[in-house]
Amino acid sequence: MRISPSTGARPAGVSDLRQSMLQSSLVRVIVLDPNSPLPPYKQVRSQVEDAILQGDLLAAERLPTVRKLAGDLGLAVNTVAKAYRELEGTGLVETRGRHGTVVAGQPSKERRLATQAARQFAARMKTLGIGEAETLAILARELREKERPDVG
Repeated sequence: MRISPSTGARPAGVSDLRQSMLQSSLVRVIVLDPNSPLPPYKQVRSQVEDAILQGDLLAAERLPTVRKLAGDLGLAVNTVAKAYRELEGTGLVETRGRHGTVVAGQPSKERRLATQAARQFAARMKTLGIGEAETLAILARELREKERPDVG
């Protein structure tokens, strides 16, 4: 369900992500599932990520402000801010200060492969019963080891 461009009316319980910076009145929809095991910030993040990777959101498109999207979705501002931070961490969006958050574009093939490898690594650590903090510590240690020049 989408917002009617002429009236701005929204059916009860439906959340929309509107792209106001585009010449065409493109409307994007984020659907939150209250029964999902995923927290709301992960639902927002994954749906925006999917829209970018599928080409529904194009490079340089401006996302709604955190406050606007949070209001539209009925979420806390910090929930949407966390989703945006994670998207920025993946390189899919860029925050440009007063100019807002924009789609950085589809990631390179290398970035997509790295993301896939990271997801597999995270899943393996979970299977092994290793928590997030320890997983990050292991990864940080390995990255530091790779930065050291070989002495020999």
